[in-house]
Amino acid sequence: MKLRLKGAQKGHSLLKKKADALQMRFRLILGKIVETKTLMGEVMKIAAFSLAEVKFAIGGETSLPQVVLQNVNKAQIKVRTKKDNVAGVTLPVFESYQEATDQYELAGLARGGHAVANMKRNYQKAIELLVDLASLQTSFVTLDEVIKITNRRVNAIEHVIIPRIERTLAYIISELDELEREEFYRLKKIQDKKRIARKKKEELEKIAYDAAAAQRYDDNFLDDAPGSKNMLDEEHDEDVVF
Repeated sequence: MKLRLKGAQKGHSLLKKKADALQMRFRLILGKIVETKTLMGEVMKIAAFSLAEVKFAIGGETSLPQVVLQNVNKAQIKVRTKKDNVAGVTLPVFESYQEATDQYELAGLARGGHAVANMKRNYQKAIELLVDLASLQTSFVTLDEVIKITNRRVNAIEHVIIPRIERTLAYIISELDELEREEFYRLKKIQDKKRIARKKKEELEKIAYDAAAAQRYDDNFLDDAPGSKNMLDEEHDEDVVF
């Protein structure tokens, strides 16, 4: 039980450190999300203005985006997934990259070439921010779930498992102490009984010894008395003549 208590305390300490590390990363990601969303609004506003500039520059109803989309057969900007490990928790990280060169770098040479290039850069930056925001949001949700689970485990160990083991351990110790007191009392009673029996035996031996000594003294006294005769000794009486 002591080993179980020590293991529970060690597990509680490790889970507490894990929860603290996850909380730090959670707050960091939350700050980045707020910052990215604020920046995202500015970037999308600039991209929308640049699209309006392109529409104005290329002339009225001519729709360059539709022309480009009709000729697109392969995505230039792609997303790859990586993994980040935070205190044993795997977080997905999305990263955007451009696989090939711009196929439409010559678009808009006739009219508004500079505006088209500016619009492409703005929307590319918006896409990168969207990918970063998606990565942050996914990590945010994942960390939120893991932190809840970890906190529940920490609370369960702290308020349920450790007190239960401590109560069990206290009960076992009290029972062992009680058994030890009972054993001590039993041994003491046995020693008292042995001492009483030994004392009685010594008294009986002393009485027997005194009786034997008295008997020897009486025998010696009778043997040493003058004129005393043993009735068992053979003796011839003299004849009496009348």
